Amino acid sequence: MKRALILGISGQDGSYLAQLLLSKGYEVHGTSRDADAQPFGGLVALGIRDRVTVHSASPLEFRNVLEVIATVKPQEIYNLAGQSSVGLSFLQPVRAMESIAVGALQLLEAVRFHDRTIRVYNASSSECFGEVPTGTACDERTPFRPRSPYATAKAAAHWATANYRDAYGLFACSGILFNHESPLRPRRFVTSKILSAARRVAAGEKIKMEIGNLRISRDWGYAPEYVQAMWLMLQRDEPEDFVIATGESHTLEEFLAGVFARHSLDWREHVVVDPRLFRPSDIAYNRGNPTRSREHLHWTPRTSFDQLLDVLVRDTHD
Repeated sequence: MKRALILGISGQDGSYLAQLLLSKGYEVHGTSRDADAQPFGGLVALGIRDRVTVHSASPLEFRNVLEVIATVKPQEIYNLAGQSSVGLSFLQPVRAMESIAVGALQLLEAVRFHDRTIRVYNASSSECFGEVPTGTACDERTPFRPRSPYATAKAAAHWATANYRDAYGLFACSGILFNHESPLRPRRFVTSKILSAARRVAAGEKIKMEIGNLRISRDWGYAPEYVQAMWLMLQRDEPEDFVIATGESHTLEEFLAGVFARHSLDWREHVVVDPRLFRPSDIAYNRGNPTRSREHLHWTPRTSFDQLLDVLVRDTHD
């Protein structure tokens, strides 16, 4: 039986990844900063909380990370920990850098020190690419030009992972994931706010949702499919970084209109665009090129944008 350790198991991706690994016969362990106080709502929602062993660990404490690795003795480690909100990173830039970049470095160093045979997956992000011309599909060779503290931290963690792979021979790789949603997405994300607002209006509440820039365009996929790509990356003979995306881009207005329309509502009657909610610097357009993940991982997204909206509206609950 393979044993996996998921850092940041309480999040959306950690929960779906735990479910996937359990279905493949893994013994699954996960970490949270304070496991006793963490409700692990995602694991509970998926009905797998009692099948996962959780540990308290801070990714910023080297000894703490090392002790968990030594206790669990995993063959695979998935690093999904750290601040996950671009917007929040503008308010807490130091925390973003510490929890993402320094956290990744602590993990890599712990693996190098304890057991270099452990395979390590690092969660990179499409935000690292920054602004690209409209129509551009980013691939593994597209330069990084981060435009937020979150993206800057993710870029640092990405290159630290590549450095440990090259310098120390670790099986360490990064998945450059574009936006991926699910019913487990936390409330602070704009997509979840849209879904909640539409449900409330449909239930009869008289509310006006305030939202930022509707012109931004993103490559949106379905989270349970994206964690499959993470697993596939650690099953290869050699470690490589891959872009994980759908290859399509849709505006936030399309997302908003689609969600409200599925409740037979016109979003224009219930939503107000507030320029004060615009980010200090934002990416107008992003789209990924998943050619290499299709050719080398044999991974292809199966859920279209319209199907994704159907799932989110049907299965997301307050």
